[in-house]
Amino acid sequence: MNSLPDHRERRTYQVAEIIMAGLMMFVFKRGSRHHTDQLFTPGFEKNYFNLFGLRLPVMETVNQFLKQLPPEELENLKRTLIKGLIERRVLDKFRFMGRLVVAVDGTGICSFEKEPFEGCPYKTSKTGKKTWQAGLLEAIIICSNGFSLSIETEWYKNSDNIDEKQDCEQKAFARLAGKLKKDYPRLPVILVADSLYPNDTFFTICENNRWRFILTFKEGCLKTVWEEAMSLYPLEEGRNKQSRPTPAVPKIWETIMFINKIGYKKHALHWCEYIRSKVKAEKEERFVHISDIAINQSNVWEISFYGRLRWKIENEGFNIQKKGGYNLQHKYSEKDFNAMQNYYQLLQIGHLINQLTEKLIRIGTKLEQAKRTLKSIWEDAVASMLKECFLFEETLLMNIQGNPIKKERRIHRNINSC
Repeated sequence: MNSLPDHRERRTYQVAEIIMAGLMMFVFKRGSRHHTDQLFTPGFEKNYFNLFGLRLPVMETVNQFLKQLPPEELENLKRTLIKGLIERRVLDKFRFMGRLVVAVDGTGICSFEKEPFEGCPYKTSKTGKKTWQAGLLEAIIICSNGFSLSIETEWYKNSDNIDEKQDCEQKAFARLAGKLKKDYPRLPVILVADSLYPNDTFFTICENNRWRFILTFKEGCLKTVWEEAMSLYPLEEGRNKQSRPTPAVPKIWETIMFINKIGYKKHALHWCEYIRSKVKAEKEERFVHISDIAINQSNVWEISFYGRLRWKIENEGFNIQKKGGYNLQHKYSEKDFNAMQNYYQLLQIGHLINQLTEKLIRIGTKLEQAKRTLKSIWEDAVASMLKECFLFEETLLMNIQGNPIKKERRIHRNINSC
């Protein structure tokens, strides 16, 4: 963090101290700068210094620094963390066909009655009132255990050409794909996305980058593809349709069907349908996907599963960040687009750290045995930082020749000394 550029004239705090303070706002799920300042009591600051060896500036100091810091610097920091996980094979067991599953989706951050930054997209109501909406497109690694890790971000921003249409998710994807290929040139991925993405441009980008894809498919997306799938359905049903009870819940019945090699322009698409229903129930859930992966009896269930896994970018991703203490839609910096982008990257890094913590086996065991929630665990963490006193005992280790080689730091909690 101290290697990040520093444009300040007066440097009371190190860059690492400022960045860490902003990061703690999201790690401890405070939800605003004001609530974070309230947390930074003398007792908290003492424990924080004992743990990290860093001082805590007020959040206004953090805000002023983030206004000047180029957003790509924190994006690079996030990228370093993600590449560390990939290189250490932390995510390998969640790959499909040797590839990481990356969901792509857009979301709105917050709306404004006045233009917050130049080029911000806007909507005009029937009465002529303009509302500006800050939004972005995310590429997120999703895993079956619930991991939702941001790897690339592209903000919506209109160009200077007033005759050009406003920026949108489709335009942003072309830019996002370029960044993703540049930053992760050798990373094999399978893109999963909603029904907005089945189009020739998307298929071509994936083909050129050697990416595979599984997309949600709805009637009306690609009319000719849908019509051909429906015409082939009776012919393929006898050999390509399977049904089974769900292993975990026998009362749930699953049916799956697939059709291969449906032509669309120069692309060969493969279609599959998954239906889930309760025994003796009238209602059923239906999911249809298209992919560039040839489907057979052995991989059809997995292809449908990873296609349906796309919802994790909304639930474990955006919804958790909006309602799980991170307060994604809060205006951490209302008027400065530079700072807005930096707060967003700090949020993603904080969420990444917390996910790695919350997925620890001992945390899961504690939650299960004590019948507790993650919210209560984080409340205890904050309470410990406020009330207890964390002291350290350092042990100097020696090698065979008697030379010092390492220091161990052991945490001691001493409540009576607070």
